Amino acid sequence: MFSKRVWLVVSMLLILALLLSACAKTGPAAGEKFTFGMLLIGPANDMGWSQAHYDGGLYVQEKLPGTEMIYLENVFQGPGGQVQTGAELATDMATNKGAKLVIFNSDDMKDNAIKFAQEHPDIYVIHASGDTAWKEGKNYIDLPNLKNIMGEMEYGKMIAGCAAALTTQTGKIGFLGPLINEETRRFAASAYLGAKYCWTEYLGKDPADLEFKVTWIGFWFNIPGTTLDPTQVADDFYNTGYDVVISSIDTTEALTEAKKFTADGKQVWAIPYDYAKACEGADDVCLGVEYFNWGPAYLAAIKSIQDGTWKSSFDLNGPDWSDINNPDTSAVGFNKGGALSEENSALIDKFIGELGSGLNLWTGPINLQDGTQYLADGVAATKQEIWYLPQLLEGMEGQSE
Repeated sequence: MFSKRVWLVVSMLLILALLLSACAKTGPAAGEKFTFGMLLIGPANDMGWSQAHYDGGLYVQEKLPGTEMIYLENVFQGPGGQVQTGAELATDMATNKGAKLVIFNSDDMKDNAIKFAQEHPDIYVIHASGDTAWKEGKNYIDLPNLKNIMGEMEYGKMIAGCAAALTTQTGKIGFLGPLINEETRRFAASAYLGAKYCWTEYLGKDPADLEFKVTWIGFWFNIPGTTLDPTQVADDFYNTGYDVVISSIDTTEALTEAKKFTADGKQVWAIPYDYAKACEGADDVCLGVEYFNWGPAYLAAIKSIQDGTWKSSFDLNGPDWSDINNPDTSAVGFNKGGALSEENSALIDKFIGELGSGLNLWTGPINLQDGTQYLADGVAATKQEIWYLPQLLEGMEGQSE
């Protein structure tokens, strides 16, 4: 028989073991470093897509002591890009630099993210903008170590479209697009739906009098000799009566050209993309910027790794409608630019309020660009129908494929 003193010691040891086990699930031990890698499609200071991700990594480091971000820029194949593939670069991060998580930050990296996740099941993977982990999607693959994270930018593009429609003096809006795929089609279409709604509902104008033209450059940013020059595309818009250009590329050429044209006496405006501070330096021609806020989602994912609750998932994160610019809660925001008039600023607030209260612009009747029915009258699109939009919409000018 054990004495009471022995039972007391055993009980205390058991309690201590349970406490240590609980502590182990809340994060790394004191002094233990959690390294996460980030592969950026462009430069970390592009004032656009890549900088928004980079700042999301900085947010994690600030909010979660013990984390360290390592990153590589210009991770794409072609002139100016990396020689190695994204999968090879991620492998180096994991095996040689200690990364426990690798973030692939572009749709362009989908195949490499999948390949790396399959070859390294012990390393966690986040692919931004993809749909591999979406069980209800067309491209689902069962990879327990892979998670997709994307902001529901359809809302941001609708707000951008609304701002453009409220401001244009010619009724001609240009859309500076990257390459053509399902993501870029649905974002261009969302901007058009927002523009059309505010043009008709707030200004009381005929939708037939609104021109909305999309020009694609061929990639997420300019690659001389490979893509169309976005500076020239913006100039072509401004020189042909399009007085507002909504950009959907990773860089700020539309804004830079708007500033030049306005300085030369021709009032035009632009709406950049991706990065919360993209209007800086050109606020006098910037109507606002729809942007991604990646930090909170990346923080939550890393915490789930540390506490053992990680699950493969498709996370489509929308705005926090109580405050779409809350840096700790909203995945998508819209910062107003200095060129947005006071009257139109109030209408943008009204529009945001309507969206937050359930206004669904993806409701029929809506036809595709070739005239075929997309949504019947009163029918709301499913998330799959929006995500996999096959064409631009009727009323939009530009290539669909």
